[in-house]
Amino acid sequence: MNLPAVTDLLDIYIAEINQFSILTSDEEFKLAVQFKKHKDLKAAEKLVTANLRFVVKIAYEYKNYGIKLVDLIQEGNIGLMHAVKKFDPYKGYRLISYAVWWIRAYIQNFIIRSWSIVKIGTTQAQRKLFFKLNQVKNRLQALSRENPDFQEVAELLNVKESEIEDMDQRLSNRDVSLDVSISNEGETTYLDHLVYDGESQEDSLIRQEEKSLVRRDIAGALAKLSERENYIVKNRIMSDKPETLQQIGDRFKITRERARQIEQEALKKLRTALPYFGPEEGPRPVQ
Repeated sequence: MNLPAVTDLLDIYIAEINQFSILTSDEEFKLAVQFKKHKDLKAAEKLVTANLRFVVKIAYEYKNYGIKLVDLIQEGNIGLMHAVKKFDPYKGYRLISYAVWWIRAYIQNFIIRSWSIVKIGTTQAQRKLFFKLNQVKNRLQALSRENPDFQEVAELLNVKESEIEDMDQRLSNRDVSLDVSISNEGETTYLDHLVYDGESQEDSLIRQEEKSLVRRDIAGALAKLSERENYIVKNRIMSDKPETLQQIGDRFKITRERARQIEQEALKKLRTALPYFGPEEGPRPVQ
């Protein structure tokens, strides 16, 4: 079965939303009041559907940013729904006059999020510059200025020349998928040229498996020790900040020498249970 192309789906969508009648000012006011007072979802739905065609018109203004038009329309629709939720019909203006701000805001936010994994346009000034820069450059080029300089653009936008240069560089270097083919043959991708200096997956798996086995064996060995032996191994042999023999003696109310003897007995048991646990394993105990 042949699936319809994106353009066909868009044409179908536009044809469908054009079937909804545009509301008169009185009709819109009554529906907006009905929703505001009584949370009538059917009234809200009529307000949304009657203005969907305006979302498409606004989305077309952003079609040159390399993002699918259907995605821009979807984001604009979310902005429209948010506007309907916030709309106050008693202020005297039409819904679309209020909603256009929300529609643009949602579309612009989506474009900025989609443009790069590196954050751009984090401030209001940067966001404005992101969308105004190309518009001004295109306007100057239309006046037979093929390559307008940053200073001229900065003066028109009333910003610093360095800000123009920085944003122009960001706009010119958009993220590239590692799966994109470098050549027309399509056999080589950017991912093939990445160099990884770390260990291979096989070595990493072996190392993780070894660690898992060691942890399991150590846990089994510790279970065979007495309470005092277990404490000494954990808090003196295996700890990053080992306790002294005196601290251990004070804890168990024994002499420092007796604590040392218990430590030796615990190490002997560990070496029997763990052949790889040599005398040099672990941090050097604090005397």
